[in-house]
Amino acid sequence: MAPAHLRHPPQAPPTFTATPQSVVADAERLLNTSRTIQDKLVGDIKPDDATFANVLRPLAQDENVMALEAHILGFYQAVSTDQKLRDASSKAEELMDEFFIEAVMREDVFKLVDAALNKNEDLDPESRRLLEKAHKDFVRNGLGLPAGPQRARFKEIKKRLSQLSIEFQKNLNEENGGIWFTPEELDGVPEDVTSGLKRGEGENAGKLWLTFKYPDLFPTMKYAKNSDVRKQVMVANENKCNQNVPLFREAIVLRDEAARLLGYPNHAAFRIEDKMAKTPETVDTFLGDLRARLTDGGKQEIQTLMKLKKELDPNSDDRYYLWDHRYYDRLMLERDFQLDHQLIAEYFPLQTTIQGMLKIFEELFGLEFVEIVGEDRAALAPTGQADDIVWHEDVQVFSVWNDEGEGSGFVGYLYLDLFPREGKYGHAANFNLQPGFIDAEGNRRFPATALVCNFTKPGPKKPSLLKHDEVVTLFHELGHGIHDLVSRTTYSRFHGTSTVRDFVEAPSQMLENWCWTPSQLRSLSRHYSTLSPEYLAGWQEAQQARSGGKTATAPPSERIPDDVIANLIRTKHVNDALFQLRQLHFGIFDMTVHEPKSHAEIEALPISATYNRLRQEITQMDGMEALSGGQEWGHGEATFGHLIGGYDAGYYGYLSSQVYSTDMFYTVFKDDPMNKAAGRRYRYQVLEKGGSQDEMKTLTEFLGREPQTTAFYKELGLA
Repeated sequence: MAPAHLRHPPQAPPTFTATPQSVVADAERLLNTSRTIQDKLVGDIKPDDATFANVLRPLAQDENVMALEAHILGFYQAVSTDQKLRDASSKAEELMDEFFIEAVMREDVFKLVDAALNKNEDLDPESRRLLEKAHKDFVRNGLGLPAGPQRARFKEIKKRLSQLSIEFQKNLNEENGGIWFTPEELDGVPEDVTSGLKRGEGENAGKLWLTFKYPDLFPTMKYAKNSDVRKQVMVANENKCNQNVPLFREAIVLRDEAARLLGYPNHAAFRIEDKMAKTPETVDTFLGDLRARLTDGGKQEIQTLMKLKKELDPNSDDRYYLWDHRYYDRLMLERDFQLDHQLIAEYFPLQTTIQGMLKIFEELFGLEFVEIVGEDRAALAPTGQADDIVWHEDVQVFSVWNDEGEGSGFVGYLYLDLFPREGKYGHAANFNLQPGFIDAEGNRRFPATALVCNFTKPGPKKPSLLKHDEVVTLFHELGHGIHDLVSRTTYSRFHGTSTVRDFVEAPSQMLENWCWTPSQLRSLSRHYSTLSPEYLAGWQEAQQARSGGKTATAPPSERIPDDVIANLIRTKHVNDALFQLRQLHFGIFDMTVHEPKSHAEIEALPISATYNRLRQEITQMDGMEALSGGQEWGHGEATFGHLIGGYDAGYYGYLSSQVYSTDMFYTVFKDDPMNKAAGRRYRYQVLEKGGSQDEMKTLTEFLGREPQTTAFYKELGLA
């Protein structure tokens, strides 16, 4: 049990007791309060009297208080098991989005903000940044346009884009498709996957229901021996959300129209202007340079993989298909590098891996994580009901503290929601539930942040086991969570991961390097058979089945063996050109649809065909178009939530952030990843700042110089 002083946080955790009715009513109450504050400002203050203190501070304080409830009201749609509550959450988000659009297009409020900016008062840097950003928000939302038809049209577009975004993500969250296969068709797929699949009845008796959720999809693409099965799954997955196809097209066309109304040549120019890259030309040059450097490597990798395919399947044709890649990539790693992903996963049971990761963060950043369980949950819940401080029984919650060396104070709350369920957000992401800020009385409000992931559920004979790429994903998302927790900004607008999009991934990407460090991999590992007698018996049973009934060998080592780690690390960049080219496909497609030469061009663009054509050209892997399926065979853009959910004309940020993250790691951590002084410096110079200062300033201060691409290209073997 945690020491007494760590069992009583000074701030209660949020509660999750909403009903479908209360979610919408709470949203309306928040919006009415905000509207009243704005109306009062306009009624009480003349532009001549406008200052930061009497205009911006009340607006910022309202934004702070609103965020304590607003984030959670919109969060239910990603995690609730209640369809009606998810629908109400979507409705609440729509109401809030409409209000924010209205608020940022209020000319009367803008006049006050404009007057306050022109006063040129002496402000602290974060307040100055708030004032400038708020002013720019009004201009970028149409108040630079003359009042009349153009401004009205712009507002109409903004509202419609909000509706499209909510509907698109809702369709993805609600997606529950799949395919019935016989056990024979799924030959090769690991038993811990097939044993968890729904069994068919009636006409599907004897068959298994394979969904498109990650714990089903990825192992099937990696292990299913039948290439036709892999093809079916790939094609069906690309077409699992085709109701989003017209929504995507409408959003792309409307974004272009809105950007042109504001005087920009296209949506990319509008979006990138206030990012680190500043112009689409900078992005196109970066992506083009990377593509040129990677293309030959991709061709060589495909040649090697094709050779393996021909050896194992002499009757196959001479093409390397999209549905071949995960399968032959895995076989090559097993054959040429003796890398067994299933064996590695045995050393990474989910719960012990999480404990190990939290321990790394404790050591590096001076933190303590205390899981809140049993009677402590009820004691902390404002309602007195333990279940009220989580949204589902699977959810774990931790209070987070500074250790003694960092002053022992409270930091915030961390939630982990790790297993798939119907209606839940289908990828891995970090959600801010409540931001941190300084309240109107000058006291600190502490943040709450949630990791929402989809790992395989534990069974009676085996816990949830993480493949190495899932270990990396979990560490990455926890990195976002830590960024959210340790940030200390005055205003919620700049809290944590609220940075520009082409920097936001860098802190988490940098932390992924710990998952490729021998000492850290060893410390994270613990073979699942050592966790309980039941798991040991389950492991022995699995070994007997694998060896044809022979008695199981001696139990495995508790920690992952050094030779297995060495093999894993040797494979870090195997087939990496193809991996990076896949990322480039996403980034270049994103830029292609967001920087057309004319509005007529985007209206006429065949979006799905463009997505598939670019993928074939960039990754050099064939899809159904090679089997005369035409370029419209799949609609991958309809499953691409990033481009509707905030990464529009910004997906390149995953690649450009890698430049920054690799530079930071090589410069500061590579020689000694657990250096506490470096960890504390990273916490306070980078993570704590959030978006409260220019991100290039943050980077330059941490590195002691301007960032460089050298380490990035060296890491990829392209220097």
